[in-house]
Amino acid sequence: MTTFTPWSALLGGALIGAGSAILLLRLGRVAGISGLLAGALFPDGDRERAWRWAFLLGLPIGAALVSVASRGLTVEVDASAGQLVVAGLLVGFGTRLGNGCTSGHGVCGVARGAPRSLTATGVFMSVAIATVFVMRHVIGGAS
Repeated sequence: MTTFTPWSALLGGALIGAGSAILLLRLGRVAGISGLLAGALFPDGDRERAWRWAFLLGLPIGAALVSVASRGLTVEVDASAGQLVVAGLLVGFGTRLGNGCTSGHGVCGVARGAPRSLTATGVFMSVAIATVFVMRHVIGGAS
C-alpha cells in the first residue's frame, strides 16, 4: 500500500503544471512526453532536438533530486520482465491510437478544455480503473 503524502503531491502537481505552462507559453508546445520523445529521436532540426532532450533529461534528474532530498526512493516492481514488456507495448499502442499520452492529453489538453483530450483522458482513466479492479478483485492480484 502506498502512503499518500499530500504536500509532496501538491508540490509535484504544481511543478508539472508550471513546467507545462512555461513550455506552452514560451515555445507554443504541449508537454506530451510521447511527442517530445518522438521529436527528440526524429527532430525537425537541431534547435528542436536540444530543448526536447533537455526536457526529457530533466525528468529522471528531477526524480533523482527528489530521491536525494527525501533520503531515498524505494521502487518495487511486482511484475515479470515479460509482463513489463507487454504492458509497455500496450501503452505504446494506446499512445499511438489516442494520438497522445497521459501528459499531453491529461495535463495539457484537459487544462485547455480540448474535447479530444477530455475524451481521451476519460477513456484511459476508465480503463485504468477497470484494470485495477480486475487485477485486484477478479484475478486476485496485489491487495
